[in-house]
Amino acid sequence: MKYLIIFFSAFLLTACKKDKETIQNSTPADSLSITKDSAKTETASGKVLVDIIPFPKEIKECSCYFARNKVDFEAEKYIYADDAGKTAYMKLDGKRLTMNLISSSDMEVDEELTKEIESDNYKISVKGKKIKSEEALLFEGTLTIEKSDGTVETIPIYGECGC
Repeated sequence: MKYLIIFFSAFLLTACKKDKETIQNSTPADSLSITKDSAKTETASGKVLVDIIPFPKEIKECSCYFARNKVDFEAEKYIYADDAGKTAYMKLDGKRLTMNLISSSDMEVDEELTKEIESDNYKISVKGKKIKSEEALLFEGTLTIEKSDGTVETIPIYGECGC
């Protein structure tokens, strides 16, 4: 009986040891394994990201500056500013840009405001209608941004031009 118990115990130890080896050598699909996603993520894909800018220090006198709406304008959350002459300022796709004004309408002649701005990667068109005339002229309109890749973004604007 003594030999039978020793033999049975040795058999159980060997059997348990083989199970452990089998588990260790197998390569199960672990739920903790990390797989790479094949999809690429792009920031603002197909859109132009327009950020708020502080009023540019470069502008000393006459200027035009616009926000997305009246509330943002009153909170000084501008998305566009220019020196009413040669240079426009915006923050597009995370980069602060200084761009050349190509053309600008004479706001005293009619009630319409139009501006054309260009840089290496963007063409911007500002169109607005005068809504109030005081020291500065208030405008509502649209700002259209066209990227060199063909992406077009149009956003409403509210702001003023004056000296």
